[in-house]
Amino acid sequence: MPSLITPIEDKFKERLDIFPWVNWSEVAREEALKRLLFEKYIRTGKLSDEDWKFCEQIDWHPVDELPLKEEYVKKIKERKKGPFKQFDSVDELFAGLKQ
Repeated sequence: MPSLITPIEDKFKERLDIFPWVNWSEVAREEALKRLLFEKYIRTGKLSDEDWKFCEQIDWHPVDELPLKEEYVKKIKERKKGPFKQFDSVDELFAGLKQ
């Protein structure tokens, strides 16, 4: 298996050293593979079974990287405005459920 060595600044290295338990090589490998899968998905709209297996393993999908559609953003903004009830206590919130 080929290796890749990349230089990083000393300050960045110090920040990485704060987390000695993290396998940074694995993190970089996954991120590179995610990038390749994302580009492949954008071009073809499909993923192979092996690609799906990787996505499932890390709980990620290329669609996660796409920007939100404008109509969805509008719906979210409308819901944020929407009618909300304010409660003074947890008991008040669950008062209607008590029997």
